[in-house]
Amino acid sequence: KKKITSFFFWFILEGSWKCIIQTILSFFLSFFLYFFVKQNRAIQGNDITVKSYKVESRITLRFAHTTVKSSVVNSGPNAQSIGFNVQIPKRAFINNFTMNVNGITFVGSVKEKTVARKLYAQARARGKAAGIVRYGFYIHPSTHPSPKPRYFRQYRNPGQDMSWENGTYGHPKLHTKSSFGYHGNMLLEAMKAILDDLSMDDYFSIIDFNHNVRCWSEDLVQASSLQVDEAKKYVQSIKPNGGTNINEALLRAVQMLVRASNQGLIDPRSVSMIILVSDGDPTVGEIKLNTIQKNVKRVMREEFSLFSLGIGFDVDFDFLERMAMDNRGVAQRIYANHDAAEQLKTFYSQVSSPLLRSITINFPENTVNNVTQNRFDKFFSGSELIVAGKLQPSDLTTLQSFTTAAAANMDLNIQTEADIRELDSVLGTHQHSFTGFARQMWAYITVNQLLAERSVAPTASKKRRITQRILALALEQQFVTPLTAMLVEGHDQGRPERLIADSPRDSKHGCCSATAPLSGPPPVQQLVYSNPPWLLPTVALNPNEVAGVHESIIPEHITGVDSDPHFIIHLPKSNIDICFNIDSKPGHILNLISDPGTGVTINSQLVGSKKMKNNKIQTYFGTISIYSKTDSVQVIVGTDRIDLMEGRNNHSFSWGATVELALNRMRVTIVKEQHVTVTIDGKISVMVLLHRVWKKHPVQVDFLGIYMSSDNKYSTQVHGLIGQFAQEPKVKVYGVHEGADPKKKEATMEVKGNKLAVTRGWQKDYRRDKKRGSDVYCWFIHNSGKGFIDGSYTSYILPQLDSFLTAI
Repeated sequence: KKKITSFFFWFILEGSWKCIIQTILSFFLSFFLYFFVKQNRAIQGNDITVKSYKVESRITLRFAHTTVKSSVVNSGPNAQSIGFNVQIPKRAFINNFTMNVNGITFVGSVKEKTVARKLYAQARARGKAAGIVRYGFYIHPSTHPSPKPRYFRQYRNPGQDMSWENGTYGHPKLHTKSSFGYHGNMLLEAMKAILDDLSMDDYFSIIDFNHNVRCWSEDLVQASSLQVDEAKKYVQSIKPNGGTNINEALLRAVQMLVRASNQGLIDPRSVSMIILVSDGDPTVGEIKLNTIQKNVKRVMREEFSLFSLGIGFDVDFDFLERMAMDNRGVAQRIYANHDAAEQLKTFYSQVSSPLLRSITINFPENTVNNVTQNRFDKFFSGSELIVAGKLQPSDLTTLQSFTTAAAANMDLNIQTEADIRELDSVLGTHQHSFTGFARQMWAYITVNQLLAERSVAPTASKKRRITQRILALALEQQFVTPLTAMLVEGHDQGRPERLIADSPRDSKHGCCSATAPLSGPPPVQQLVYSNPPWLLPTVALNPNEVAGVHESIIPEHITGVDSDPHFIIHLPKSNIDICFNIDSKPGHILNLISDPGTGVTINSQLVGSKKMKNNKIQTYFGTISIYSKTDSVQVIVGTDRIDLMEGRNNHSFSWGATVELALNRMRVTIVKEQHVTVTIDGKISVMVLLHRVWKKHPVQVDFLGIYMSSDNKYSTQVHGLIGQFAQEPKVKVYGVHEGADPKKKEATMEVKGNKLAVTRGWQKDYRRDKKRGSDVYCWFIHNSGKGFIDGSYTSYILPQLDSFLTAI
């Protein structure tokens, strides 16, 4: 008879790449089931046919909702048993499970393991249907021709393991100091490929170990082409020789890094790491795993990290993982198959590109409690950092966060402000999300952190306390963890049926699977939580650590350009302000400052209004570039984002957060939706002001204003539309008289040997009030500043934002 079964389950994933892994695994479920059915049929000699098998997995906000439907026919005369295997990522937790078999619905309930097993045993003793999952496999109920199902238990050995931790983040140009432990011929080509990836900024060495420990070089060497070629030859000469002396190899590697650090070879802002690759447990020298772990912990410095790669299944991966976690690293299992080399290259490509280090994420006092890990050693390319906590008090509507971090050439401060109601609204728009999502994400992160702490707990009493916390949280959130099991109960016309889904002991790989109803998935159990609200902020900083993020003292007199575009030039010796407009075209790039002496160039690109006004297109500053040749840093401020380029590194920031960046001589401060301030060597300060207009405005567009201190210290070589006035010209104004507009006097100005007709008027300084501005009274020069600026304004038009002015 045909037996139709369907199931569905929710589980939480950590990191976006794991979602991809789970999706791929879901597609392979059909193969697993087919193989298992074929295996049973071969053993039992009976005819079981899979008529249909469908898997659907929807992943939203790190929650995967997977539905599996199958139709199986047993054409034999006797009852048959079949099973399916479901593999999920190691750090995923099932937290909702429903199964429907032949009209009987089973609903999962997570309980402490001993309690669940006791209930399971009682069900078995009473002859009730029961099943158990061990080592990550959930066993499907039997299928047979009689109306009453029969279930069986099956025990499996641990399978394969995927243990990418928290992802990885990278930073170009950081010096990566790498030592590799290596054992086994299969990775020779991968090692050579990794050597090809080293840059001249990298320093490295190679240590191979078996019965003996050998160093290719006793000291780190720069990754020049010559040294890389020599290292390749050495790698090619490595031959397996039996034995595994992990302890001595790691101690030698640490000594090498310490020596390089003491000699000043390692840049203090760089990331130093040891990558251990091994295919076996220690057999030579110190072989006690706990002792090796303590030895390495004792000698490792805070600025060093250990990454562990375990090849195949002859290595104690839990040991490698504990040691990596204990020393600010992660562990990865490399499967010993034809693509092992590619797996190693992929891992190395991620950890070899650290972006940030010493990251701290904080919140204002008395706004958040029960915060998950908020200090992180490193931030690699390809992953993310998540901090979650409980908002306090419950009526909080806005949450601030503060983040500090260090990169290769800068220190980073970010301040954000989030509207909680807007975030709740965003979460509500996701089709497969659900109420209480943020709280469950917080619980998921917390449980994983506690499991990690439990694995390295120094005493039995501390381990017990952590265990109690994990158990309490897992039961509250209904997570299947190594300490809990899922009891699955169902009712068919008043007859209770019971299954049990058990998480693998110490979780060698992902646990469990699940099922859902014949007529479609039943409603997902909605976990509704009222006050206090829960939130997942993206970034944060300690307010005490960002004292530099503040409003600058606004000077009385400035030189600046704003609106369409109006230039205001303050001449401090004469104590007068002179104004002029530039009537150019959209897309034109104007040079404002060009100073070969200080290496500073400031350019601006014009953007046009949406429509003509008075038969002309109005122009505004849409992009402003501030470039310091000495620092090789360019800041490009646009109305959509702010880009910072230092050498080959590009960083992009939105206007949605307050950020402070400290480079060698340059400090960049972004004040949320307000302005960007760039200070170079404490002598040149520039503020770029953001003007937002109504998005549906028929004419105007978003634009920028720029303001510079009249005290900026340029060299005598400075020029540009603004820079030329650092060498203040002599100005004489006389013959003041009534003009055509009674509110505006007229006069004659003598400057640079020219006599100009000028008008007394005013322009706006918008630094204090972006809506109304404050009046700056000035003498206005007509015809795009002709006679006041050197040459014509067209002489200041450049081909690109990074171009500089040569001569006028």
